[in-house]
Amino acid sequence: MERKLIRHLEARGYQARLVSLHRLHGLREALESNHRQGLFEESFYQERLTGFDFEPPSDLPGAQSLIIVAFADPPVRFSFTRRGEQFQRIVPPTYLHWEQKDQQVQRVLEELLEPAGYQAAPAVVPKKLLATCSGLATYGRNNITYARGLGSFHRLAAFCSDMPCERGHWQEPQVLDQCANCQACRRACPTGAIGEDRFLLHAERCLTFLNEKPATVPFPDWLSSSSHTCLVGCMRCQAICPENRDVRNWIEEGEEFSERETDLLLSESPIDELPASLRQKLERSDLMELLEFLPRNLSALLASPQHG
Repeated sequence: MERKLIRHLEARGYQARLVSLHRLHGLREALESNHRQGLFEESFYQERLTGFDFEPPSDLPGAQSLIIVAFADPPVRFSFTRRGEQFQRIVPPTYLHWEQKDQQVQRVLEELLEPAGYQAAPAVVPKKLLATCSGLATYGRNNITYARGLGSFHRLAAFCSDMPCERGHWQEPQVLDQCANCQACRRACPTGAIGEDRFLLHAERCLTFLNEKPATVPFPDWLSSSSHTCLVGCMRCQAICPENRDVRNWIEEGEEFSERETDLLLSESPIDELPASLRQKLERSDLMELLEFLPRNLSALLASPQHG
């Protein structure tokens, strides 16, 4: 049944692995061990790494397995106009339409599971760690996961299921062989988050963490204005990575925002005060959830020496 499920997903463009549900405890121990060793700044740990659920799901009695799925998720390029000048900026993989994409994966799973009497439910677990321990993906030096044929331009989705898992490969997380003699991402990182002192990212310095903040939170004084290149998140390490050479030009085109619309986004206007046409554009693009970040990040992009 496990092989049948993986083939079923692969036939629809997904990659997947199954592991036993008892591996939840190993995932929790790995995170807690890094925390005990002081490898996470406390504020980052509390904000980003305390929301996982390492207990069997109460709404899925008899859960026996974890299913981790990888699928293509390219960056999206949006256009803005400011003072008569048009400029384009990227939203990296994983940010947009994630809920719909995860639901689509679940529907594909259910096509095979339900006729066999099984169910699947979303799992709130550290997906990168699960993907690398299951063998579905491999870490890069930048702590981003790389999947076969997709590079880092992919999204991960995790599910619990009551389908038994008899084989379930498990391993220590692996790092790409190419990373041993490559420093490209470390040199490209604008904030020094990819250090030489350890493999684990200095996540509290990562631009992705720093620009996922509302407009009321200022950027740290030490952050150079030249660091900003994306609407949210960062693509510096992914764009330069040799492992992405076959996918780095894979970019989907998003909406164009007029000068008036760009000004409104910069103004931090409440959602209900935005014109209906702009709200619809934001909803189509799935930028509505990022709206609290956009004024702050757009302003930073406009102040960057690379603007335009």
